Amino acid sequence: MAETHVLFVEDDDVIREATTLALERDGFVVTAMPDGLSGLESFRAKRPDIALLDVMVPGMDGVSLCRRIRDESTVPVIMLSARADSIDVVLGLEAGADDYVTKPFDGSVLVARIRAVLRRFGHAGGLYGGASAGDDSDGDRGLLCFGDLEVDTEGMEVRKAGAPVALTPTEMRLLLEFSSAPGTVLSRDRLLERVWDYDWGGDTRVVDVHVQRLRTKIGQDRIETVRGFGYKLKP
Repeated sequence: MAETHVLFVEDDDVIREATTLALERDGFVVTAMPDGLSGLESFRAKRPDIALLDVMVPGMDGVSLCRRIRDESTVPVIMLSARADSIDVVLGLEAGADDYVTKPFDGSVLVARIRAVLRRFGHAGGLYGGASAGDDSDGDRGLLCFGDLEVDTEGMEVRKAGAPVALTPTEMRLLLEFSSAPGTVLSRDRLLERVWDYDWGGDTRVVDVHVQRLRTKIGQDRIETVRGFGYKLKP
């Protein structure tokens, strides 16, 4: 199995060194950078499998770095934030991050989040983690149509009015989950479990921001909010 290369951008020397050692003990190859500009250079030069970005780093903050990475790649990104209730969390997710971890964090929690993200992105076998997000079997795959929206669950492609729609793997899994049950209300907890592979309680802001991002790409009225329950894809 190929080694997983992690780009880690963190300006605190102690956190950077300790986290690097912890990740290396778990078998990851780590490139650690102290600021956003060097982080962007390293990303372009080495093309890591995943990026861990602290929100508050000098030169170029983590949110801006995330945007630059997302402009060039769909590589998974996890933001690191010192404040769980900070607007930084939402800004990072809106910039294209797939998940976030709050500091201070336990090394095992960080590793679990990394492995969960990598499973979604197919590093643990199979495109986007294996079978489509909405079905563990091979029988119902094909072309799904919802008005002018077409979802090719075999080719992992989406088209709107005939034009291709570029989705990140997390957005694709989210759309596949909705597409598997059009018209059915899906709770945020179910989406966290099915799309983000959370076996524990997670922050539903991750779901809300990704739904908003998906809406901007497939149509604002395509996914309906059902207050107090969750979301559903209009059939």
